[in-house]
Amino acid sequence: MTATNHIGKPTNRVDGRAKVTGEAKYAAEYNRSNLTYGVVISSPIAKGKITKVDPSQALSVPGVLKVFTHEDRPSPAWFDLKYFDEDAPPGSPFRPLYDNKIKYSGQPIGLVVAETFEVARYASTLVKYEFEEEAHVTNLEEHQEKARKPKTGLASLLKPPPPKPRGDAEKAFAASPFQIEAEYVHHAEHHNPMEMFASTVIWQGDGKLMVYDKTQGAPNSQRYIKNVFSLSDEDVRVLTPYMGGGFGSGLRPQYQLFLAVMASIGLKRSVRVSLTRQQMFTFGHRPATIQRLKLGASADGKLQAVMHEAVAETSQFEDYTEVVVNWSGLLYQCENVKLDYKLVPLDVYTPLDMRAPGAVTGIPVFECAIDDLAYKAGIDPLEFRLINYAEEDQNEKRPFSSKELRECYRQGAEKFGWSKRNPEPRSTREGNYLVGWGVATGTWDANQMFAQASAVLSTEGKLIVNSATVDIGTGTYTIMTQIAAETLGLALEDVTFKLGDTDLPTAPISGGSWTAASVGSAVQEVCNIIGEKLFKLAQKLPGSPFAKAKAADVAFADGKMYLKSNPTVSASIIDVMRNGHVVNVNAKTTALPDVLKQRKYTRATHSAVFVEVKVDADLGTVYVTRVVNAIAGGRILNAKTARSQIVGATVWGISKALEEESIMDHRLGRFMNHNLSEYHVAVNNDIRDIDVIFVEEHDMIVNPLGAKGLGEIGIVAVPAAISNAVFHATGKRINDTPITPDKLL
Repeated sequence: MTATNHIGKPTNRVDGRAKVTGEAKYAAEYNRSNLTYGVVISSPIAKGKITKVDPSQALSVPGVLKVFTHEDRPSPAWFDLKYFDEDAPPGSPFRPLYDNKIKYSGQPIGLVVAETFEVARYASTLVKYEFEEEAHVTNLEEHQEKARKPKTGLASLLKPPPPKPRGDAEKAFAASPFQIEAEYVHHAEHHNPMEMFASTVIWQGDGKLMVYDKTQGAPNSQRYIKNVFSLSDEDVRVLTPYMGGGFGSGLRPQYQLFLAVMASIGLKRSVRVSLTRQQMFTFGHRPATIQRLKLGASADGKLQAVMHEAVAETSQFEDYTEVVVNWSGLLYQCENVKLDYKLVPLDVYTPLDMRAPGAVTGIPVFECAIDDLAYKAGIDPLEFRLINYAEEDQNEKRPFSSKELRECYRQGAEKFGWSKRNPEPRSTREGNYLVGWGVATGTWDANQMFAQASAVLSTEGKLIVNSATVDIGTGTYTIMTQIAAETLGLALEDVTFKLGDTDLPTAPISGGSWTAASVGSAVQEVCNIIGEKLFKLAQKLPGSPFAKAKAADVAFADGKMYLKSNPTVSASIIDVMRNGHVVNVNAKTTALPDVLKQRKYTRATHSAVFVEVKVDADLGTVYVTRVVNAIAGGRILNAKTARSQIVGATVWGISKALEEESIMDHRLGRFMNHNLSEYHVAVNNDIRDIDVIFVEEHDMIVNPLGAKGLGEIGIVAVPAAISNAVFHATGKRINDTPITPDKLL
């Protein structure tokens, strides 16, 4: 008998059937009798104040229940979000309907609630506002002189500021025989998940609320509600059993949640508030950023100097920061490094974490500069990266817990056929297409957060495992089921994993690529506790073959407990429980990272991405025809969902490099392409061959599972590999992304 092996197998999603049949319900799909509907009114100006509100016409429409504005709303506690929102940056958070001040275009300034959605939507057009406009500032490029150091706070623990300079970068740069100096511009982007933001608040009487919210952290939304509205844990239950994409947009409670809860409490009715696609552009975005780099290399291609500075946008009321430049002191060996990061406050909503925040802004720019320097030095771009391979994290002066990046380079290059590359730019053609090959390196943090889990095993051999985490589409339902089933030797169909409910043991927001590592460790730990209880129960049975054994001597497989040294000695789990006269075996645990062990190392995932592009020589259109994405991400928990994560991230990397851009009219201070017809994203016709390689990597320092997380690592290097391939094809370096055809003509 050998241990049941579920982890690592390409297992189908356990929630797949529910999603494809419509059984899975999302936040805006929960219906109750007497449900009312709220429609948000958005500010048409970017800065100023409301001088007059006239809701009379809207209130005269049959079916309209209430028009909430800053003049007519309940008075909540209004505590600062930074004390209970896990993802809040330093500053004073935005408060919907707090006063008459307008801070950004699209700001919610009213909510119309009616018996039907159609009536609420119509009535929202009848509320009359008058404004006193003020001059707004939204153009980052024109206001760089206002750049300043970010304010620090708790967010600095996960988003550390740039490290102190090492060596003398300016002097080393001046002495370098090969130099590059360039400026790069990155425009704003919006998340645009398929499911738009919505909250359905069910009024249960006596001030108790059941809230179906689109969020990446049900406990985070619950904390927000109870603190803002002075409620207790018992008063508020938040549920998010399914989520139609988040990519970071659901890490913070969005304003529809506040408005729906406010209306429900005010009316003592159930209320649903859903945002439109246009309103999805009125909160959070990947911030516009301007970056400047200076790199120097010796005659033999060794990095002598790295200077990387970034200026990014934030709102006037919070200091949103990203780790943009730190990676440039980490990726390669270099003794002279100087990094800087500053913010410019603008009249926009606070930017928001978006898949691989900071890394997919800073690393592509740095990797394009590295590529440029390799060409200057006359060295193959892959060989240049190997020459400068970093064996340790020089930023923190500590080793990596594991790093199989060399193997990523080797396997990726072999699969792609890199050795056949003609090094000369603009040298390869297929008909009217210029063909180019590019490579880039990626990295991302491998963090573990605290998480709780509980489990109950019945005498029928059925196991239920619980945690309040959220499955944002990554396969959390499935991998947690696999971990639990393998730990206790059960069949997958005998395990049910429940999530997305604040009545369950708490868990962190689902982001940062830490959910598998954090919640997975808790699930494994709680199942191990169940196993220990079963073992002790078996020891007490008359004539037990386990009487003299220790817990470490037993393992579980096929619904049985057995001795590792003699697998023929076994006992059915069900028999042990029934003979022990127990109804069930249950446990609860809190899994914490082993800080004393982990802090000695830098824990990270790594990638090497190889790309082929074909560029129409006349039209400048770019087609990404092949991608090989080689990943070192620790232990792979599910080969199928893991590959899906990397393919999805690669698709987004293509979209980001070539298409995505939120275009603001600075005269209005408003994003203008606020729809999916004008905010371009990759479609099926844009995607060709994508190969994913998972390099074998063993790392038991990162967490007990050895899993590093895959959500972000798949995207970080893709835009740079595409940009480098475009240069190889055309001989043109495009430092203003996205790379649209007009920039290549």
